[in-house]
Amino acid sequence: MADIILDASGLICPMPLLKTKLQLNAMQPGEELEVIATDAGSARDIPAFLKLSSHILISTWETDGCYRFVIRRGS
Repeated sequence: MADIILDASGLICPMPLLKTKLQLNAMQPGEELEVIATDAGSARDIPAFLKLSSHILISTWETDGCYRFVIRRGS
């Protein structure tokens, strides 16, 4: 279970990614964040951002247009 849940449902690009970045910056290394988004662009944008960062994408899945990401904050 994630330490923090960020509900970005209903927000359109680039807001889910920006809110994810801000929340990760406020967290401690090792803490986990679950992001919930409904914007299809998030399925591309959030994993692409994480590949360029020290954060780790633990899991991602999509159900009925709802995208969920579990991210572990890096150093």
